[in-house]
Amino acid sequence: MNLMVDIALKKLPQPIQYGDGIMLVGSCFTEHIGNALAELKFPVLQNPHGILFDPASVGNSLLAYIDNRKYTREELFQLHEVWHSWGHHSRFSSMDPEDALAKINQACEAGHHFLKKAKWLILTLGSSFSYHLTDEADNAALKTGDGVANCHRAPAQWFHKHLMEIEETVTMLDTCYHRLRQFNPGLQILFTISPVRHLRDGVVENNRSKARLLEAVHHLVNKFNGLHYFPAYELVIDVLRDYRFYDIDLAHPNYLATEFVLEKFTESCIASEARELMQELKKIGIAKRHRPMQPATKAHKEFLVKHIEKVSQLQAQYPFLDLSEELNYFTASVETR
Repeated sequence: MNLMVDIALKKLPQPIQYGDGIMLVGSCFTEHIGNALAELKFPVLQNPHGILFDPASVGNSLLAYIDNRKYTREELFQLHEVWHSWGHHSRFSSMDPEDALAKINQACEAGHHFLKKAKWLILTLGSSFSYHLTDEADNAALKTGDGVANCHRAPAQWFHKHLMEIEETVTMLDTCYHRLRQFNPGLQILFTISPVRHLRDGVVENNRSKARLLEAVHHLVNKFNGLHYFPAYELVIDVLRDYRFYDIDLAHPNYLATEFVLEKFTESCIASEARELMQELKKIGIAKRHRPMQPATKAHKEFLVKHIEKVSQLQAQYPFLDLSEELNYFTASVETR
């Protein structure tokens, strides 16, 4: 008896290897993938603009990295004593406008240099809904009608909510594709659609939004070389398909669902030799997080020494890995015993 629908996952023709620079841009689900890859020592850079949801915001951020755009003080605005950028997540906001501007430009420059050499760009789109300023936003840095990436808890009347047409999304991503090809000809692009349900938009509206993203992405993947699709959305919505795989808000996939998606991502997108190294690094990570009941015992000291040797062997075998943090942790733990 089959209790769930299976998806025949397509393996990437050139799977991800250790040493491949991986840039991740998009929704909060992007960071689940990015954090997992970073913990396993893949060279990654995540969301230099912060979390982004709609295709227009994602596309504008990519164009900013390509151009190494320099943002100015005039592009910031102040709300509730804090300075923000309409194009960036609130993690860049600050009570000091110069501090906010410095963080924004440093992140954009880092994105420019990383993207130039990256092998992979993973784009996770979350919603087709975009927000545009109205004439009520009288202290805004942008003009009426301009799109924003983050509303920064500004009054609702400052914004007009717009469900992007499929053609709008295709046009934006098509432009980005050609600019990216010129900027980094060897770049491979992997699209995913976030399985996070935007229930505040409404159930029907969320499904319309996701459907438009799916149609636009598959149009591009079928049109151009070097574009790929990983079905994170379908794995949660159609394979798991149960509220027990969601957090209490019934919108965000929980830990079990996320781990399931990451397992499938590893199977279909990561090279087999890299997966073997990933398993060794997972064991190191588990050992590093281990908290002994009796840390002064001889057995625990032997455990630490064993992992110093293991980390040293891996570092020598794979010189491209940076295991200094793990080596320092185990070494310092032995010295304090």
